[in-house]
Amino acid sequence: MSGFFDKWRIPLLYTAMALLLLAVGFGQSWTVMLAILNLGLISAVMALGVNIQWGYAGLFNVGIMGFAALGGLGVVLTAMPPVPAAWSAGGINLGLAALVIVGTIALALFVRERLPGLRGPATLIIVFAGYVVMRFFLDPASEAIEAVNSASEGYLGGLGLPVLIGWPVGGLFAAGAAYIVGKIALGLRSDYLAIATLGISEIIIAVIKNEDWLSRGVKNVTGLPRPVPYERDLQAEQWIIDLAARFETDVQTASAIVVRLEYALLFAAVLGILMWLSQRALHSPWGRMMRAIRDNRDAAEAMGKDVTRRHLQVFVMGSAVVGIGGAMLTTLDGQFTPSSYNPLRYTFLIWVMVIAGGSGNNWGSILGAFLIWYVWVMAEPLGSGLMNLLTAGMDADNGLRTHLLDSAAHMRPFLMGLILLLVLRFAPRGLIPERSGR
Repeated sequence: MSGFFDKWRIPLLYTAMALLLLAVGFGQSWTVMLAILNLGLISAVMALGVNIQWGYAGLFNVGIMGFAALGGLGVVLTAMPPVPAAWSAGGINLGLAALVIVGTIALALFVRERLPGLRGPATLIIVFAGYVVMRFFLDPASEAIEAVNSASEGYLGGLGLPVLIGWPVGGLFAAGAAYIVGKIALGLRSDYLAIATLGISEIIIAVIKNEDWLSRGVKNVTGLPRPVPYERDLQAEQWIIDLAARFETDVQTASAIVVRLEYALLFAAVLGILMWLSQRALHSPWGRMMRAIRDNRDAAEAMGKDVTRRHLQVFVMGSAVVGIGGAMLTTLDGQFTPSSYNPLRYTFLIWVMVIAGGSGNNWGSILGAFLIWYVWVMAEPLGSGLMNLLTAGMDADNGLRTHLLDSAAHMRPFLMGLILLLVLRFAPRGLIPERSGR
């Protein structure tokens, strides 16, 4: 029996996950089921990016939140229409500030090559001087831009391109940030790397929250373009009316289901492409080399492998995938909300998905994403039902009853911690161990 399960582990577990989703559709509503499916697909993309870093190379990245936020920022700067008044008010000074940044980087690199003995002090002096000059241009530019119709705009806007272009742009933003982070932090030990990536992700979020000229900060960017039709537009279509009549439902529900299905198809297509590329990379000579570096770094270095360079490659690749997932999430939400990014949702939860599903196995990471997101969504309503059942015979003013009912709201983090502990204790290799996907 054990051999049969090992052979058919992946299809059996995915079938069980599909049945859980179908149970929500039949038992609650199909709109809820499709909402869980869409966020599960996005979570699977992010989990795949983390698995590329951790499962392939053993890089402990705790900055997932920051790279997901950069992906969302990529959508804003790509798809939102530009604000001409803001560009007129501060565009020139902003361009000068950008030139100062580029010049500072170029000068620092030049000095580091020509004056190796003074590399450290010279770099610090150049960076400090460049920062002062950059702020001289940036501060008046940001004030002028944020003063332009601040209630609804107050930022530069974007390029007005199709929103789907924002997904790869979000991946490029995350990859660029990962390259800079990697050049600084990948020489550190794994525990120091985790601390560094966590701190840098917090810096990224702080910058996005406070630089209103770039993304409106905590005032949020709303009304992002959609790659699918709006429900209200579909409700006037005859085929939607006929579809609602055929399945004996109202037009509003039918249009909501169609829109969510279209999102699901888009997200599934992106996940399928990334999965195919990830599998190709995993089973290529490059993938075997990365696993060799992960398992024995010293031996790989002794055989002439440039470990730091390979770690930088995989760190950038995984962060780019996380950025694409962040861009997809912002598109689904229809708004960019910097204050919503928190480590519990965008770092800890993704790590639980990868660990529970099976690190080093792409199929396992995707399954873990669907399963953990399903538990995350269902935990609170099921917890409330459980607490109501346990306290059914108690008086309304009973202190224990009140405490248990109030505790239902904390079922989500409790279950995530419990699942993580159980997996690490009884199935440390996850539901689909690495060897099952090879």
